[in-house]
Amino acid sequence: MNSALAGPHVVVFAMFPGIDALDVTGPAEVFAMTNHVLAGRHPGYEVHFAGEEVGPVRTSAGVRLHVEEAFCAQGPIDTLVVPGRIRVGPDGPEPHVDPAVVAWVGRAGASAGRVASVCVGAHVTAAAGLLDGHRATTHWATAGRLAADHPAVEVDPDPIFIRSGRMWTSAGITSSMDLALALVAEDHGDETALRVARVMVMYLQRPGSQSQFSVPLSTPAGSREDLRELRRWIGEHLDSDLSVPALALRMSMSERHFARVFRAETGSTPGAFVESMRLEAARRLLERTSRLAPDIARACGFGSVESLHRAFRDRLNTSPGEYRSRFRTAA
Repeated sequence: MNSALAGPHVVVFAMFPGIDALDVTGPAEVFAMTNHVLAGRHPGYEVHFAGEEVGPVRTSAGVRLHVEEAFCAQGPIDTLVVPGRIRVGPDGPEPHVDPAVVAWVGRAGASAGRVASVCVGAHVTAAAGLLDGHRATTHWATAGRLAADHPAVEVDPDPIFIRSGRMWTSAGITSSMDLALALVAEDHGDETALRVARVMVMYLQRPGSQSQFSVPLSTPAGSREDLRELRRWIGEHLDSDLSVPALALRMSMSERHFARVFRAETGSTPGAFVESMRLEAARRLLERTSRLAPDIARACGFGSVESLHRAFRDRLNTSPGEYRSRFRTAA
């Protein structure tokens, strides 16, 4: 919690045509609700919307937002928020990077207290040179391009938001509100952020390390219905014998043929897929329940607490206890 806030915290959104409306309105609503929750007892947020020209800006959804100040008129900024604009081209989603916006973000971001990029806004922030040497995320569909275009940025496509020093980046559009809540928590403490989340009927707070997509969603669907059904069955029977021999028998295949077909359909070995499913289930239980590690290990099919710890150490570089202490969200 930043107890040194002496006056309103100035938040400025960089506005430009075609931005995603929720990149702006989502975080803005979180800051506005925080002001209501604080009720004047502590300095809240003073939100501004700046663009190349004063006037309406048409978002990708067709909603018009109003730019109240020109880039050149901006004073000191505590938090600079950089939304994104994405176009769907023949090769998939493409982030839009406007040179004029990049130039201003570079200047304003250099002196801002912190910079928060929303979704593909990270491409703008990176183009301005602000993310060099930092770990960052963006929408999973453009993470590869961000890494290729900006090799000095350590891109991690998995988390929903990342903090690296004064640089904050978030994933897809709705994660902008998770990011805003984390900023509120840093400024005013977890209790204030929790009150804001309750009023807004939000889930406080999805941990920044939470994956942008679950294991089933991040694995190719494949063309075989029998393997899609097997993967659903695996998710419902994590405490069963899910070894290659057991799964091959269930599919009436030889072990070698099953392993080859499974990898061709999913891009993953059966063992790696099963461990990822078990790890995801264990993370959910640690985040949302008070169940003890031995119980979680049994329920998720790890068999022993030692195996559970090994999976967390190898895949997440932490322990189940440390993960729960950082990301527990259940009351």
